[in-house]
Amino acid sequence: MMYMHYCKLCHRIFMLNGHKMICPKCTEPLTELQISYLDYTDLDPAQRQLFKEACADDEKLHQLKATYRMYKYSKWYKELQSKNTDDLPITSLLAANAKRSPDDHDPKTVSSIS
Repeated sequence: MMYMHYCKLCHRIFMLNGHKMICPKCTEPLTELQISYLDYTDLDPAQRQLFKEACADDEKLHQLKATYRMYKYSKWYKELQSKNTDDLPITSLLAANAKRSPDDHDPKTVSSIS
């Protein structure tokens, strides 16, 4: 399923499959938006620009965001949290993992991706 996300650093709206937490461009945390894919595609270019400007405002973004909590029941989340001794936000941990070079990754993970 397609979901709309906003990256504050890139100032971009992304249409991504699934509930993504990390920006595919800059690897910073994303904000999932309440607007559906079909509603977003129905907007004309001027309305899309206004929507993007609303997302850039922190107060309006807070009103436009959706909260997806089901990932907390997934195996990868539980494993990541078990290694989170500093009690960092999950998006910070994921962003740090995404920014690491391939040499820094666990060899088992790298070989399973190849």
